[in-house]
Amino acid sequence: MEEQLQKLHAFFNPQSVAVIGATKKVDKAGHVIFKNFSTNKEHGVFKGELYPVNPSEDLILGHKCYASLSKVPNEIELIVVIVPAKFVPAIMEEAVIKKVKAAIIISSGFKEVGNTDLEEQVVATAKKGGIRVLGPNCLGVYYSKTGIDTLFLPETKVLTTGEEVVATPRPMPGNIAMITQSGAFGVAALDYLTGRQMGVSKFVSFGNKCDVNESDILHYLLYDKETKVTLAYLEDITDGREFLKIAKKVTIKKPVVVIKSGRSAAGARAAASHTGAIAGSDKIYDAAFEQSGVLRARDMEEFFDMGKALAMQPPTTGKNIGILTDAGGPGVMTVDECEALGLTVDRFSDATLQKFQELKDQNIILKIAATSNPVDLTGSVIDDMFVMSADLMFQDPQVCGIILLGLHHMPGLREVYIDGIVKVAENYCKPIVMCDIGETEMALYTRSRFDRLGVPAYPSPEDAARAMKALATYGAYLKRNGCFDEYIASIKKKSTKDSK
Repeated sequence: MEEQLQKLHAFFNPQSVAVIGATKKVDKAGHVIFKNFSTNKEHGVFKGELYPVNPSEDLILGHKCYASLSKVPNEIELIVVIVPAKFVPAIMEEAVIKKVKAAIIISSGFKEVGNTDLEEQVVATAKKGGIRVLGPNCLGVYYSKTGIDTLFLPETKVLTTGEEVVATPRPMPGNIAMITQSGAFGVAALDYLTGRQMGVSKFVSFGNKCDVNESDILHYLLYDKETKVTLAYLEDITDGREFLKIAKKVTIKKPVVVIKSGRSAAGARAAASHTGAIAGSDKIYDAAFEQSGVLRARDMEEFFDMGKALAMQPPTTGKNIGILTDAGGPGVMTVDECEALGLTVDRFSDATLQKFQELKDQNIILKIAATSNPVDLTGSVIDDMFVMSADLMFQDPQVCGIILLGLHHMPGLREVYIDGIVKVAENYCKPIVMCDIGETEMALYTRSRFDRLGVPAYPSPEDAARAMKALATYGAYLKRNGCFDEYIASIKKKSTKDSK
């Protein structure tokens, strides 16, 4: 890893942390953040030294409190700052003397409210001391592996009934990195990812981006072995040329999905008052993302759907998709959405059609089943029909990926087909995504089973088609840049390592 990126390690794996503005007041951000660190240290997750800093406290959660950063007797790698904005410049001066490596400034009240001079003062001081700064006006970092958790929202809340419920979930470890300019969006994303059992490698909220920005974090994540896909919420891009350069370098190795807000004039105005973002032409952003291989999502649902597919499945080699269903109507809907997205649903090769005919002749699948693409096994489907049909479709060289619509309502279906199809898919380097329509317990369970086994599952045909479109778009980008085979080889190698 390049030397400048080594400095970013202090945000994720510091040997010592000082929380400036830590407090005993349970309703304050300073208490929640310090408690996060203290609890993680108590459980042996955070292994570094921990120091609360507050001139009004002597002891916080069993830790000796220091009146100022300069009073802390030992070296400090990372400081987390949660004090009123006017005090931050003086703290940064102390940080320079203390030779701090990195600072997460949670405090708001800077550029986003017009206090640009105050923010520039912080930047100048940090630059003088070689300190990398995340924020201000941000949530900071969540990295479960080392216990770094600066989310200042409590994990649980007590209802009026006295019942304690999860308020701000911490996601399980995984291979999706989430970076965001908006802290609130970031928290919503963590809630969604946790609820959908999608694991997170690293979470970074960078707020006003006075120093560390999206390009820095993307570059860092390129070398992060735990991250397979990066999801990014952006309101603006700090340095367009730098972003293009970094994004091109990253996307030939790992997919990046961006949701860029502030598309409208009113949205751009809102972004300016939110993080001080400066609007740019939306068409320019579209062109920049396409040129650099970044996949742009138009809404939150598509954002997460794309991320899940890219994290779980390989990209396609082309745009022709096979549809496998046990229900005619949803199958037709899937075909329509695929065609609308620029994918194709062409008839199978003569060889594949002949193989399907042989299965009909042997009464292995019903004679009334449609088998030219889409394949409709009808409501009389049983598990083996699904598994054998999927295998034949994967074998067809003209089929670049499969969308499976396995509606759980059919009486002949058991859970056997889920494991069977997953096992078949492992023999081919082609993607498969599935859809089971419904929100009942069985529908949720079926989708969850597929997700856990590495096949992304969605509640509607349109969602499944959009997920496949992302895999096709990313595959086309890799092929244009001559690195498709290298990418496939890398994910095969990682898959082999993970299975050992």
